[in-house]
Amino acid sequence: MTKTTRVLGASLGALALTVSLAACGGDSLEKSKDGGSAAPESSSGSGGAKGSSLVIGAAGFTESNVLAELYAQVLKDAGYSTSVKTVNNRELYEPSLEKGEIDVVPEYAATLAEFLNAKVNGSKAPEEKPVASSDVAATVAALDKLAGPLGLKALPAGAAVDQNAFAVSREFAEKNNLKTLSDLGKSGLKVKIAAGDECSVRPFCAPGLTKTYGIQVSGIDPKGVGTPQAKQAVKDGANQLVLTTTTDATLDSYGLVLLEDDKKLQNADNVLPVVNAKDAGAPEVAAALDKLTKALTTADLVELNRKVDAERAKPADVAKAYLESKGLLKK
Repeated sequence: MTKTTRVLGASLGALALTVSLAACGGDSLEKSKDGGSAAPESSSGSGGAKGSSLVIGAAGFTESNVLAELYAQVLKDAGYSTSVKTVNNRELYEPSLEKGEIDVVPEYAATLAEFLNAKVNGSKAPEEKPVASSDVAATVAALDKLAGPLGLKALPAGAAVDQNAFAVSREFAEKNNLKTLSDLGKSGLKVKIAAGDECSVRPFCAPGLTKTYGIQVSGIDPKGVGTPQAKQAVKDGANQLVLTTTTDATLDSYGLVLLEDDKKLQNADNVLPVVNAKDAGAPEVAAALDKLTKALTTADLVELNRKVDAERAKPADVAKAYLESKGLLKK
């Protein structure tokens, strides 16, 4: 597997449908540890002054490990002493971020916004009064409003986004002239979706596809989100649509292509740094991370994930090569 489950707060069911692969944010982010060096248990509490020590959190799956290494290396290049600490569960690493045991984490706007919404306003809040939407600016503003009183600060989000997405076989797409989910809805074709079993009731899966796009869903094949079995089922034609993520690096190997979410059904899970405001709130920290955020694209994440998962490259090496290629490290 290339990644792990991203559960967008127990309620919203949202983005990840509590399943097996998906991407990055959410309830547990559990995954094998692909990299990241050991880190001290606490930060320096220096406010992010140059020369101070910063601990970057990683959630233990490929993409998070690579992002953490990218953060660590750009901050080291900016004059900080950095280390990466892997904590596989958001329920653990978010409190550590509040306490300053971790100073910076790569996060996903919508997922973290609803996680904090549930933490601050109760477990039912993400479902009854969600704060995330497909509008990235509004989602980040809501996230920062929730994060502030907890001593956290959300830095600006970039274009790179890792959120739920739907793929079909390249052959199916070409035969039916499909490029977007709207195209699929207009085609009138009935599709069976390879996904988690909760897809039948989650607003970002089958119900949303029908309501937003008019897609005719004939059934759900409970093979999990983006699992090899789910993608193989679509490749073989047993299913026509698979729920995966926008940064799934294995789609090409299965002959699958994503259909664009052109009406923005999914919430804005754009990548952004979140920092402990006291320990890493200095403008210099934000400036260093912002250069990376502005450079990083969704396609970049796909390729970075592929290099680690398919080529077995180390996250630290992949991160360094990327930063050098973008001119983000001093010569």
